[in-house]
Amino acid sequence: MTSTIDQHTAADAVTRVHEAGGAAKVAAKQLAVLTRADKDAALHALADALLTATGRIVAANDSDLLRGRESGMPEGLQDRLRLTPDRVSGIAEALRQLAGLPDPIGDVVRGSTLANGLQLRQVRVPMGVIGMVYEARPNVTVDAAGLGLKSGNAMILRGGSAAADTNRVIVDVLRNALQTQGIPADAVQLLDGGHEDVDALITARGLIDLVIPRGSDRLIQAVVQGATVPVIETGVGNCHVYVDAAADVEQAVAIVLNSKTHRPSVCNAAESLLVHRDIADTVLPQLYDALTSAQVALHTDGRASEIAGRSSTPYAPATEADFAAEYLDLEMSVAVVDDLDAAIAHIDRYGSGHTEVIVTGDRAAARAFVAQVDAAVVTVNASSRFTDGGEFGFGAEIGISTQKLHARGPMGLQELTSTKWVVEGDGQTR
Repeated sequence: MTSTIDQHTAADAVTRVHEAGGAAKVAAKQLAVLTRADKDAALHALADALLTATGRIVAANDSDLLRGRESGMPEGLQDRLRLTPDRVSGIAEALRQLAGLPDPIGDVVRGSTLANGLQLRQVRVPMGVIGMVYEARPNVTVDAAGLGLKSGNAMILRGGSAAADTNRVIVDVLRNALQTQGIPADAVQLLDGGHEDVDALITARGLIDLVIPRGSDRLIQAVVQGATVPVIETGVGNCHVYVDAAADVEQAVAIVLNSKTHRPSVCNAAESLLVHRDIADTVLPQLYDALTSAQVALHTDGRASEIAGRSSTPYAPATEADFAAEYLDLEMSVAVVDDLDAAIAHIDRYGSGHTEVIVTGDRAAARAFVAQVDAAVVTVNASSRFTDGGEFGFGAEIGISTQKLHARGPMGLQELTSTKWVVEGDGQTR
């Protein structure tokens, strides 16, 4: 039976979210009519304010990191949480780059003039009020605020408790900077209560137009399954690199190493390596040397283990759980496959629909891989780390969608808009 305290806590969360949602709706009305010049000036002001507050932000982040270490937070998650002066500078620069991008609001998607003279235009408009639920990535706080501002959306943010101190300081800085530009501070709000706040946010139909979860599979599934508000699902990244029989070995080693080790704690890092049996004896020893030199722990299937054993490479026998894992750390599963079809079947079974890579010099194999692999991003002869809004030229991204409706892949400004039809006539009646 639910306790009276729990009922009061949930009721308090509903009150908080409804107050925040009401204020956000008012702010969204004002954002919707801002000019691009207004929004771009505000983005530069946000960037300036973050740089000025770097010391406050890093100090708050140090407090979060200390708490995380004391609670046994894995190093990979600490890396996601950590903000240095250089990282704050990079986050501010991303806002400036966002200011340089075209404003999607008002863009005409399509239009026509009917036989009766009615003029039709489908134009981009803001979503309205967007809720973000995410974990220990304080840079997401800034990215979400900036993307929301540029696309005319008010943002209600609920970051993870691991970054609580950092997020409070960042949002305080952003809200003050918005006010200096004559923009409502309630265009960016932070919920820092418990899970009750999340439950209230994702069920606030009529106040929240869209919710975007970003984080672990557990977090995402909890939001997707509990929401009554529309959700864009950003999925986990069990990304594969498949080295085909026709791969250039030197190129394959470079791509696998970059995909796995460039920043292993992010969703576009490769977690699984598949190698065609015809090239396995040639390429795997080189891959093993490169990966183990980078301190990557390997989980290998039977055939991959035989080759590892011959080269004295440290490895552990791979389990079903290993092939399904999103490690977010210096770990990787390895399997030798019979052919391209077997590689695709493996990806179908274990992949998360995020990013899948093929390394091959065979154009027919590349075309078949691209056509048959069901993922938001399919990459030929390049690192999985390029699946990123900034790398795609979108500016900062709100997340990487692995679903198929409305948005798929890195989500930038256009993915944060809806459309409306504008019909102009001259007295026509039906």
